[in-house]
Amino acid sequence: MTKQVKISEAVVRRLPVYLRYLNELSLSGVQTVSSQDLGEKLDLNPAQIRKDLAYFGDFGRKGVGYNVSYLIEKIRQILKLDRPLHVALVGTGNLGRALCNYNMYLKENMKIIAVFDADPSKVGTVINNLTVQPTEELGATVAEKDISIGIITVPAAEAQNVADRFVAAGIRGILNFAPTVLRAPEGVRIHQTDFTADLLSLAYYMNNDNEDTTRGTVDDEPMAD
Repeated sequence: MTKQVKISEAVVRRLPVYLRYLNELSLSGVQTVSSQDLGEKLDLNPAQIRKDLAYFGDFGRKGVGYNVSYLIEKIRQILKLDRPLHVALVGTGNLGRALCNYNMYLKENMKIIAVFDADPSKVGTVINNLTVQPTEELGATVAEKDISIGIITVPAAEAQNVADRFVAAGIRGILNFAPTVLRAPEGVRIHQTDFTADLLSLAYYMNNDNEDTTRGTVDDEPMAD
């Protein structure tokens, strides 16, 4: 029996980075690219790139590199972007509205197709051709429109309730922008995006321009996955 290799989260998170740059190459008419070229552009170790891609198949040719169009196709398949992925968003404040408006620039199959808010004054308004629905309609809409991913852009105090609604509706992937840790049952994956924490952590590196603050910390983890 073939042993199944567990793919680390770090590898999966790098795949969209590769895909974005490969799409840029494709638009520029570039047909092949080496791991060395990818590494220089993305500031990654070429060996790491080859290792990441090798988890999913043999996509390159030694001495030639990767066919850009073919690798784009394969990464899109790995990320399941070769099929429609419907997304629902709850919370139409400034961030929620910005994400809905960003929808129009996405070229992948992942799209926000339903938007919800608990504020009656926002229900019925339109954001980038999406009509805001009351949160009470979330469950029925998820089932009707085959939505598989949820985005949370509500205040922290409301975020767990929204996550519970998503889970009850059958959502198994949640992107949380609220500054709070969410609980979810096994089988539901939550990715946390915290602008404030990321911004504040930059302060650590601003202390002294001449000091190498990235070297020799005891918590450093190896780059390899």
